[in-house]
Parts: sequence; C-alpha cells; structure tokens
Amino acid sequence: MGSLRTIFRTSLAISALAAIGVAATVTPSFAAEYTMKIGLVTFKDQQHEYANMYKAALEKATKGRIEVKVFPKGQLGSIPRQIEGVQLGTIEAFVSPTDFYVGTDPRFGVFSIPGMFKNKAHSAKVLLDKDLNGDILDLAKGKGMVGVSVFPHSSVLYMAKKPIRSMSDFKGKKMRINATAAEREKMRRLGATGIPMPLGQVLPSLQRGAIDGTMSGMVIFVVFKYNSFSKVVTEINDQMIISQAHVSRAWLDKLPADLRKTVYNIGKGLQPKISKFSMVKGEQYDAAWKKMGGTIYKLPEADRKKMNGILKSLGDDVTKGNPAVHAFYKKVQAVAAKY
Repeated sequence: MGSLRTIFRTSLAISALAAIGVAATVTPSFAAEYTMKIGLVTFKDQQHEYANMYKAALEKATKGRIEVKVFPKGQLGSIPRQIEGVQLGTIEAFVSPTDFYVGTDPRFGVFSIPGMFKNKAHSAKVLLDKDLNGDILDLAKGKGMVGVSVFPHSSVLYMAKKPIRSMSDFKGKKMRINATAAEREKMRRLGATGIPMPLGQVLPSLQRGAIDGTMSGMVIFVVFKYNSFSKVVTEINDQMIISQAHVSRAWLDKLPADLRKTVYNIGKGLQPKISKFSMVKGEQYDAAWKKMGGTIYKLPEADRKKMNGILKSLGDDVTKGNPAVHAFYKKVQAVAAKY
C-alpha cells in the first residue's frame, strides 16, 4: 500500500512540474490597443499581398499595439461604401485602383490617361519619384483620407466575346470601364461605349450579354476564372492600373503621435517592395492564364500607331476644363518624361 502511495505522490509531483514547465514556455498574450481593418475588393492579387505586407510590418513595428485585419473580396462592402467608411472612420484603411477615388478628387483620374506610362517598370519609377510621390499621397488630403502607398498594379488588357484583334473591333461594343473621364473618352474615340460597373457584376454581365467586353488586369481574369467566358485577352499597352492605399484621418487622429508616424512610415516604406512584387506577380499570372488555356493577343503595330494618334490629345482634352486636374496631369507627364 505504501508503495502505491509513493507512486501516486511521485506522479502528482511530475505532473505539477510538467505544468510549471509548460506555463513557463507559453508567451503571455496581450490585447492590442488599436485595430486596423484593411478593406479591398480584389483577392490574391497585388493589393491583397500589399495588405498582408502591411499587416506583418505594422504589427511587428508596433509590437502588437495595433492589430491589423485584412478583408479582401469586398467583405466590408462595395468600393464607394468602403471609401465612405474610411472618410467616416468606420473602416481604418482601403486599397483600390486610383480610378475609383475620382469621386473624392478628379485628379485621381489622371493615372488612367492612355500613354501616360510606357510599362509597369516605367510607372513604378514615376510613382516613386521624389518630386511626385508626396503629391500623389496627398491627393485626398482634406477629404478624410491619408495616402500611405501608391504602386503599379497591372497593365490593362481587353477581353470581349468576339476577341479584339484590330482597332476596328472596338466599334459598337459596350465595354466595362472603371468610370474615369479618360476611360469614357477613350472608348468613345474607339467607337465603343464605356460602361462603369463594379467588379462583382462584370463576369455575370458578360455571360448574359449585358456588356460585350471589359478591360482589367490579368490577375482578375485568372483569379475570377474569366476563361469560362473567353480564352483571348488583347494587349495594347496603352494604360496602367495604379493602386493606392489610404488610411482614415479620423482613425489616425485617435492614435498617439508615435503610432500615427509609424502607420504612415510603414505604408510609405513598403512602396518599393510592393512595386517589385507586382512585376513578378504580373509574370506569374500571364503564365497562369496560358496554363488555363488562354492566349494573349498583341494588337498589330500598325493598329497601335493609329490608336496612339487617335488618343494623343486625350489627356489635354479631358483635363483642360479643370485647372487643378490639368496642372496635375502636366506634372505627372513631365515626371514620366524623365524616365
């Protein structure tokens, strides 16, 4: 009997020591002082990766004082509602193509002017230019949003039920656009009609014939499986999709000065990294499209030259009615000419 008691006591002692050992190896967790929700409507693209980069960097830099939660695929609402949320402070941050911020300030529409950028690498240099980057990040200043990052997302590609193989194939088509004045005018000059439409409605609208085609980045065609509609996208190299991240001014004002500075500096510091990532991601999605049975058709050089001629004056024509927009267009154009 005594030996049984000894064994029992020994077991209890070992269990107690084990419990102490486990407790010693567990790092105590502390609740974050602040939460940042980052919203976006895309998924598994450059914007999604940017949000993940931001989360990792900010949580590390603040030692967990700020917890970042990422919400892709429009989980926090439509683009207009998320922008409104950032302005009101109900959403702490939002990442979107600049096209969708035109309702906040029409200068955001300058980035969709055809011929502004030669390619993605060129656009990255322009956006990061020391004389321009600050101006871009400040475009929504006074509108309840603070720009923290801007970066190239994708080259615009065109998809239609009847593939676009020449400039004349645009004629008569109803093409989904992102709603800027430049995109509307581009489609008009090509003989098409530009129809603004939220991303979630595009593929169903294509399938039921409400629109004839769309313009977007390759990542959208791949991730949302547009190959079920068409296997051909057309590359013209006339326009870039530029993305920008904004943080809520109302939310920033609630933070201590040190955290406000960190939130801004982390975003600005990520710009070169996400720009490089975007280059690689674009190549990966081109390969993925081909693996899905898709093809990338390049518009013949003769048609490209003809299109460039038709669109050459578009930038001046769509901005001349607004001095502030025109001045910003001229500044971006001048910086682009440096590279």
